[in-house]
Amino acid sequence: MCRAMSRTTSRAAILGAIVLLTALPAFTPALAQPADNAAKSAPAAKPAHKPQAAKPKPANTAQQSPQRAAPPMQAEPPPIRPNPVAALFGKTGEGATITPEQRALVDKINAYMSGMQILNGSFIQVGPDGKKSQGTFYIQKPGKVRFEYDPPSPMELIADGDSVVVRDRNLATQDVYPLSQTPLRFLLADRVNLLRDTNLLAVYADDVFITAVIEEKNGIVGNSKLMIMFSAKDMSLKQWTITDPQGYDTTVAVYNLDTTKRADPNAFRIDYTRNIQ
Repeated sequence: MCRAMSRTTSRAAILGAIVLLTALPAFTPALAQPADNAAKSAPAAKPAHKPQAAKPKPANTAQQSPQRAAPPMQAEPPPIRPNPVAALFGKTGEGATITPEQRALVDKINAYMSGMQILNGSFIQVGPDGKKSQGTFYIQKPGKVRFEYDPPSPMELIADGDSVVVRDRNLATQDVYPLSQTPLRFLLADRVNLLRDTNLLAVYADDVFITAVIEEKNGIVGNSKLMIMFSAKDMSLKQWTITDPQGYDTTVAVYNLDTTKRADPNAFRIDYTRNIQ
């Protein structure tokens, strides 16, 4: 049963990463609520312990602290920055007026995302329970992506332009989702226009990052938020955080980026017959 729960948790974290695709004063109450929930995301591991009134908080602090630094690798990854929702301001969605400064930031993001047709690199992912995984990813627009998770994780995620699959290599199973129903469509779209194609909640820039917050509305599973961060220096993609409808965060940071090498087309091929057995 523990193994089944572990597989479910791993798959949920990966699904969180595709339920996309990450700091402005005077944030809105609607955005503040996920921040409170996000701060409680670590207690997802809490059911594994006997409920005790005094011990959960110290345990949470220990679980959260590793998120501030990436594990050692051959190439040192960037640190995972905590969800900065509590510092957001400048709501631009739902009819709010966008300032000229915000419009300039939106134009920069649109230009980078539309101009980026190939992107390969390494990633490190932190799930709602603080568990880390890492691997390699390949993006080829429009619509194609592959995330290969390093062992011991048996998972991989593939989009072929129409669908997204999450595979478990150990169990030889896969779950299939329409690409159009996942926020991956934002990362993989040939042309990106935040104001036209998304519900943009906030956009902000400091000396290090340009950050945008997008709300994904789903009448079935509820609303989620995508917080995506770019380098203020060269506009390269750095990190995204997805806050799911329950308020739990999954963060993916990317590094060692290459925008020139085209992946093997077979890397994005989905065998749909695997679901017919």
